[in-house]
Amino acid sequence: MKRKLWLRHLAVLTSLALVLAACGDADDDADVDDTDVEDVDDTDDDVDDEDADDEEALDIERPERDDVLNLGYLLPETGDLSTLGLPQIEAVELAVEDINDAGGVLGADVTLESGDEASDGAVAREETARLINAGVDAVIGAAASGMSQEVIGLLHDNEIVQCSASNTSPAFTDQDNNTYYFRTVPPDEAVSGIIADEVIGDGYSNIAVLSRADDYGVALGELVVEALEEQGVAVAVDDSYNPDDPDFAALVTEVDNAGADAAIVIGFDEAIDLFRQLIEGGVSSDALYGADGLFGPHLLDDVGTDIEGLKVIGAAGGEEFNERLNDRLPDDQQGNVIYGGQAYDCTIVIALAAALADSTDPVDFNDTIEDVTGDGTECTSFQECMELIEDGEDIDYVGASGPLEIARPDPTVGRYAVGEFVGDELQTVGEYDADLGDL
Repeated sequence: MKRKLWLRHLAVLTSLALVLAACGDADDDADVDDTDVEDVDDTDDDVDDEDADDEEALDIERPERDDVLNLGYLLPETGDLSTLGLPQIEAVELAVEDINDAGGVLGADVTLESGDEASDGAVAREETARLINAGVDAVIGAAASGMSQEVIGLLHDNEIVQCSASNTSPAFTDQDNNTYYFRTVPPDEAVSGIIADEVIGDGYSNIAVLSRADDYGVALGELVVEALEEQGVAVAVDDSYNPDDPDFAALVTEVDNAGADAAIVIGFDEAIDLFRQLIEGGVSSDALYGADGLFGPHLLDDVGTDIEGLKVIGAAGGEEFNERLNDRLPDDQQGNVIYGGQAYDCTIVIALAAALADSTDPVDFNDTIEDVTGDGTECTSFQECMELIEDGEDIDYVGASGPLEIARPDPTVGRYAVGEFVGDELQTVGEYDADLGDL
């Protein structure tokens, strides 16, 4: 993949705290992740048979549709990724409030049904069946790509629209059962370039890339290495570790022996100890970088040593939206806004598509998803966009997470934030828009 310079540095923001969490999947059964997703072809005959058996075992019986847009979310309220679920759930609820305050969809308030996928594949399938039986027309989620792969077949077969704010696996782009699926976050090819540009921009030129040895870590690690090497930067170490039994001593020694001047860590909370050992081994904390799986305020306490200057990079909304979302978060989660803008936009796009289709039937509004985010008059809120639709105008919704410009199933523009640990908080220090057309 030839990579062009495609980042547009929009702004250096002030001290809004940004707490980001992993878009991954810690469930061994799924063994996939948004940042952790294996390429699954659900059109295989064996998979089709399994899907049919699963649906029968789950006792799915979808009720008759009504004229109300009924939404559901399938996000981790509990489990290993609950920190990731919180900002997305709050963002979806905020979007529903904004929609209903503006008059709802087709004259009726939008409803919202909750679903906890608990970072567990079996639970995700059961919750999806419950949402289907509750009569939802669209589902926001799941958080991890692995969890979405667990349920995408069920939603596809029942003709229910699915939007994920945090699935970054490339697998979704081309798989055959994505007819009712779209996402508001780009695949991993986008964030890998941002990570590389940020490290190079800080002046480092001999870099270690350390990844967990699973689909998430291997895939994203390879993309980061490729992005670094395309800009002529030496990769001193390209190595991985077993996330189920991490032993970092040899890895830290390898980094030291290679004379690496910076390290990029692609992992989840198991890699917190790797950060600590790298610092103890002589790597300066301001030469350490984490991908989205390591965003979070807990790093300040859990690493167990000073992490001043350590940076983390991931998808988020813009500054104005992040402030709105932050006001809804509990005190111990202030700034945890990762994927919040993307979840908000999932909800708004679905509602606008239903309004444009003049139908709350997902078979109808599934066909208008792309129509509300491109080739029209720009609008930045549900109410503003609805006024244009009612006037018969084509619309281009520019959302909390940027212009989107969805080309099913992917957005063609993504918004990312860089967080840096300064003092006792994680501050947003940069915001980038990525145009996938330039990749």
